[in-house]
Amino acid sequence: MEHHDHSLAQDIQTMLDMTLTRRQSLRWMFASAAALPLAACGGGDTGDSSAGTTPATPTTGGTASCAVIPDETGGPYPADGTNSSVGGVANALILAGIVRPDIRASIAGATGVAAGVPLTIKLQMVNVKSGCAPLAGTTVYLWHCDREGRYSMYTSGVTLENYLRGVQEADASGMVTFTTIFPGCYAGRMPHVHFEVYPSLAKSTSAAIRIKTSQFGFPAAMLAEAYGATGYSASVRNLANITYATDNVFSDGTALQIASVSGSASLGYVATLIVGVSL
Repeated sequence: MEHHDHSLAQDIQTMLDMTLTRRQSLRWMFASAAALPLAACGGGDTGDSSAGTTPATPTTGGTASCAVIPDETGGPYPADGTNSSVGGVANALILAGIVRPDIRASIAGATGVAAGVPLTIKLQMVNVKSGCAPLAGTTVYLWHCDREGRYSMYTSGVTLENYLRGVQEADASGMVTFTTIFPGCYAGRMPHVHFEVYPSLAKSTSAAIRIKTSQFGFPAAMLAEAYGATGYSASVRNLANITYATDNVFSDGTALQIASVSGSASLGYVATLIVGVSL
């Protein structure tokens, strides 16, 4: 089970927050059906959409081996309809506007914007059964904490926000791209990003249809610079007490789960990773 730094007092506060009015929660849960991914895409399951294509040369850095990325826990804050927060089911997948490349701002009536070092995330979806040919049409739901280590829709102070969550459909090269901020490091975990893979955009509104849940991290050597930026002082302290070897998710190996990163804290970073799945 994934460990989080949130103390008992914080967890109690979060539960107290869940007694807030259900109006915002219901607005999330019953966001306009016209904006759902199902309405945005008339196609069905792409299946092995790469069949008959030439396997892609890996373009996103990281390992070049053709292997399935490990399954990992989605943690306690997935907002994919599998648990509850703020007095109701937490499901960002059905929010109006959730299909978007820029995930820094909240949507569906919430107005918060996550501050932090700019980060562009590029994930290339490839089919291990077809020699790592690109998987066009597969869909990624991605989420992570803010620079303070808080998860929108769950953590006290941001339960009514839904920023740093978004859905993207892979293009012809199997690529999805998200514009976000560099996540903070909270106690007990190395900095990381969660994601789920769905067979198609039309089938990305229910966690029951996901085909992969995993996480990725960042090269340890660049984290000190990233956390030298304004707003990340708590991350500096937390990072000093954790390594990939002691992280309870990544301690069994990170060969397929460390993104390649370029850029700087002043200009922003670009993180790229090949995500192998089996379809």
